[in-house]
Amino acid sequence: MKLPFLGGITAQQFIREYWQKKPLLIRGAFPGFGDMLTPDELAGLACEDDAQSRLVLHSRGKWKLEQGPFDEDRFAQLPEKGWSLLVQGVNNFLPEADELLHQFDFIPRTRLDDLMVSLAPDGGGVGPHFDSYDVFLLQGHGKRLWRVSSQQDMELVPNAPLRILKNFHTDEEWVLEPGDMLYLPPRLAHWGIAVGECMTWSIGFRAPSAQELATQFLVYMQDHIRLDGIYADPDLQPQRHPAQIGGQMLRKVREMLQGVRWNSDDIARFIGTYLTEPKAHIVFDVPRRIGLDKFRARLQQDGIQLDLRSQMLFYGDFVFINGEHVQEAGDTLQCLTALADHRAIPAGLGLPEPAVALLHQWYGAGYLQL
Repeated sequence: MKLPFLGGITAQQFIREYWQKKPLLIRGAFPGFGDMLTPDELAGLACEDDAQSRLVLHSRGKWKLEQGPFDEDRFAQLPEKGWSLLVQGVNNFLPEADELLHQFDFIPRTRLDDLMVSLAPDGGGVGPHFDSYDVFLLQGHGKRLWRVSSQQDMELVPNAPLRILKNFHTDEEWVLEPGDMLYLPPRLAHWGIAVGECMTWSIGFRAPSAQELATQFLVYMQDHIRLDGIYADPDLQPQRHPAQIGGQMLRKVREMLQGVRWNSDDIARFIGTYLTEPKAHIVFDVPRRIGLDKFRARLQQDGIQLDLRSQMLFYGDFVFINGEHVQEAGDTLQCLTALADHRAIPAGLGLPEPAVALLHQWYGAGYLQL
């Protein structure tokens, strides 16, 4: 099916021709877009403790980075030009932003990071740079000039608090107006410059490094692996040098460590746990406790949905939510995978009792909202 917000091409064609390959400009991807969040409301989010926010300032050739949360007075002190406010995870606060992300469900949610919104006055931006992830840049309020470059020169400005490219050579440039969208693959140099006051919505797709995955997997395995036995050397041989690590010990330890093994299920459980683990700043609000019977009635009457901050995935009969996992089967598994896919269960459905009990538990943890 052709998707208007991809310029009338299909998801398959987009992935085949553009995804992680080359940029795509879509004029009028979301007609009329731009009124979901005002600049004042974005600044208000940047003052919240559970929001990730940054303020980038550029003056006289020098870059400065400030981390939120901010006091309201900080925004009154900003100069007329030379700054950019960025707020991550706006989809954790704004239901409309979460709904916007569903437009991109043709890309697996395992790759989705979050929705960031940036605000800048005329000429503002974060400088020429490159990212290690895929991003859709959707223009909201105002206009922004985007310059892109296929350059291989990735030398950075020394001592800058951000990864600013020292030498940038423009290949193409476009001015995006409200509703226009630009897709950029990883490691493509780009530079966004506000044309008048503007807000840009960035839908980012994470791409963890091999080193990060390996490090986190070893941490995961540390908590889940069980090896029997202890080091033993009844055939110990005397050594000339008592401080030397002997070849006999190396062989025995190597044989012990060869017991460290993993399979596809271990990797799946790691990926599900790792990708749904809430970021450090996220705290779930625990609701007023209600009993299982009342919860069951409310569930039937109102339905239920994931909290905006909740992440949920599944693999086979494993279901992952916010760094935890359960193993289910049958109707209960079908119910939970539907919740993971659609982030909601409508009212009026007859749910199996084990699913109701599990949803009640997750509701009590703040992971779900009636």
